[in-house]
Amino acid sequence: MAEAQIHARTMAQVVQAAADTYGSQVAIQDGAVSLTYTELNEARLQVAAAFHETGLVKGDRIAIWAPNIYQWILAAIGAQTLGIILVPINTRWKGSEAAFALNMSCAQMLFTVGDFLDQSYPELLIDQKLPYLETTVMLQGNALGCIGWEEFLERGEGVDRDQLLKLSAEVSPQDPLDIGFTSGTTGSPKGVVTGHGQNIRVFETWSATVGLRSDDNYLIISPFFHSFGYKAGWLAAIIRGAKILPVLTFDLDAVLAQIERDKVTMLPGAPTIYQAILAHPRRQDFDLSSLRLAVTGAAPVPVELVNKMRNDLRFEVVVTAYGLTECCGTVTICEPDDPAEVISGTSGKPMAGVEVRIVDAQGQELPRAEPGEIWVRGYNVMQSYLDDPVQTANTITAEGWLKTGDVGVMDESGYIRITDRIKDMFIVGGFNCYPAEIENMLCSLEGVAQAAVIGVADERMGEVASAWLILDPGADLNEARVIDWCRDHMANYKVPRSVHIVDSLPTNASGKVLKTELRQMESEQ
Repeated sequence: MAEAQIHARTMAQVVQAAADTYGSQVAIQDGAVSLTYTELNEARLQVAAAFHETGLVKGDRIAIWAPNIYQWILAAIGAQTLGIILVPINTRWKGSEAAFALNMSCAQMLFTVGDFLDQSYPELLIDQKLPYLETTVMLQGNALGCIGWEEFLERGEGVDRDQLLKLSAEVSPQDPLDIGFTSGTTGSPKGVVTGHGQNIRVFETWSATVGLRSDDNYLIISPFFHSFGYKAGWLAAIIRGAKILPVLTFDLDAVLAQIERDKVTMLPGAPTIYQAILAHPRRQDFDLSSLRLAVTGAAPVPVELVNKMRNDLRFEVVVTAYGLTECCGTVTICEPDDPAEVISGTSGKPMAGVEVRIVDAQGQELPRAEPGEIWVRGYNVMQSYLDDPVQTANTITAEGWLKTGDVGVMDESGYIRITDRIKDMFIVGGFNCYPAEIENMLCSLEGVAQAAVIGVADERMGEVASAWLILDPGADLNEARVIDWCRDHMANYKVPRSVHIVDSLPTNASGKVLKTELRQMESEQ
């Protein structure tokens, strides 16, 4: 599998190299704002100067809770220039969920926006206890007690450039780049620590494999808080010198118009995006001939869809991939010339330099075509779970193998097919959902005695949550009230689409809920 020349780098070195190589080319086009690679590099140093003057140093943490806007990228690379660690926060989270990540990471600064999808993130945090958070900066908009983006940048005026470069040179490829939050079977999100060098190497390899080029116009629909929008998104684009086109919110008509207007060539996303484009009644009214690259995954990809993407939308390259936060977002990927059946039926083979094996319950490697847990070893494996050596040791073996918790099958050519999830995780519109987390939140609702959550098939979203509840005696709850409460207390993709109130749940002899039986009961509804 293709891999770029290996040389460990930091984020600062990547952006500087892009400026040296692609200088006058447009790096980011966000509405009326256009930055060349030279200007992006200068903006990076301006932001770094503001962080320095604020008093943040290597190892400190800043969080970004905002949609896809150019300031998101500037805040991230400016912080990472000085070795300040980025904490991306899910834009669909509620206040308590964001507060958990802010407190667990000890983030000292938060960068956010005032109004997005009728939501003010600073207002969601008003009632939260945030002992570590010192300053909130508004990337766009205004909010009480927060400072504006321009005011923040002004702090860096007069900072010595040579001093900044000296501090940047002290950051090594082994230093942490970010802390991405993922949910676990305990029900509480875990912080995943990954470094500069490993992330950059992963997406040097990824971008070389898919064939991303400096003349590509990269429409990034996936959110920046997710590795698909951040690492396979704007980081990969900077590595290759492509033009970054951030999408604030997904509107199909607007996306089709932008593909035509900006001659978009690179369009990754969940399968639902391509299905929606193909089904659009006025698709022929838009010139989509510029489309060249498509990378998809996070949900099953029918063979028919791959063929239509190639034949009807005229994509030159359509590939699928598999990854997880604990592996910098990518483990396996297809080759561009793989047949449609391979792209549909597998998630590709391991990236160059990455090992994958399928093991039994004792950790012994299984023969090809036998299902077992997927283990991964290589430069893409996380450094650790944040402040959790016990969970880290439980997840990464002494020999360096990361236990993914996913069940898969490997064929004779080394291609992986994901067949199940040990951790019961299911995927809603491209977002990972963990039943234990939703169950814990449901049990905090007054009147709920016990909760069990499963993923069920959904035509539009792929899968959605279905909740099964036992209530306390006398509790006055019904399906509508539970769903309304969930909408107020959890991200929308986690909200159960159906709620079943029952007298008992099927359990085994040890009292564990038998979710296979719940799925059977669901199918009989």
